Amino acid sequence: MKKTDFFKNDRIHIINDSVFNTDKIDNNSIDLIVTSPPYNVDIKYNSHDDQISYEKYKEFSENWMRRCFNWLKDDGRFCLNIPLDKNKGGQQSVGADLTYIAKKIVGFNYHSTIIWNEGNISRKTAWGSWKSASAPYIIAPVELIVIFYKKEWKKTSGSKISTISGDDFKNWTHGLWTFSGESKKKIGHPAPFPLKLPERCIQLFSYKYDTILDPFLGSGSTLVAAYLNDRNGIGIDIDKHYCEIAFNRLKNEAGLQIPEWEKNQKEIIMNYFKENPNRDIPNSEVKEWILSSKLHIPYYDRVLRYLVKDCLLTRSQDGVFRYERN
Repeated sequence: MKKTDFFKNDRIHIINDSVFNTDKIDNNSIDLIVTSPPYNVDIKYNSHDDQISYEKYKEFSENWMRRCFNWLKDDGRFCLNIPLDKNKGGQQSVGADLTYIAKKIVGFNYHSTIIWNEGNISRKTAWGSWKSASAPYIIAPVELIVIFYKKEWKKTSGSKISTISGDDFKNWTHGLWTFSGESKKKIGHPAPFPLKLPERCIQLFSYKYDTILDPFLGSGSTLVAAYLNDRNGIGIDIDKHYCEIAFNRLKNEAGLQIPEWEKNQKEIIMNYFKENPNRDIPNSEVKEWILSSKLHIPYYDRVLRYLVKDCLLTRSQDGVFRYERN
């Protein structure tokens, strides 16, 4: 695997790269895109500036949506989770503006809009002018899931195998979805969306074995939902830490099976420490040994962290590890 392939097997591909730079996705290869892009409301991501000017944000949105348009099949669908509006940094009609960009500039066709009633009333203190007509704020505790398609709405490609139940179909085709958001603390990501959101989109708008893409992988909810519902999943994230969160959720929540070569990485690296006991070994030495031995362990630093977590190694200082032989 090349450097940007954080993880890849026959069903899941996590790409540690920018949505603008990656060359790992073929045009006309994706059945469904489900994503929640950065909202530009100063959320503290590790590797993304979420506080740019609104004009630059619209330009950013146009550029990433163009890439997605090219990746989609002609009968591919696109589920875009965005806020209705925002008032942080100025009142802006985000939902309307991004819908316009997708339709009129990028070239998507519009199908419908689902209202997600998140029930988030934590912002209800931002009244503006309290009990006064001077300058009150109107805050809707909802988000949008805007449904687009590339050329044809009727789906003709894929397995033709739907996996949605009759009751779920009746309930989810009602355009008001009510469920809570996801806990930031629980997931370890500043803006996760709940598993129910991609799961419903995947069941409604794709067939079994279709390929689902999330160009802003984040905490990995879309890939977890894809894997649990017998779809293939591709996720892109520029931040390696978020790739790790998504990867761990796939293992812990979706039962992703790790290939034997990855399972063996711990044992291979641990054997090197056992051959060099009772001394500090820096990360750079491990890297040089891997290269000189012509081993294929692209994320050895992650393996070292797992060995520390498993109490097989100790970290004497940042980037320096030690195996104590009794």
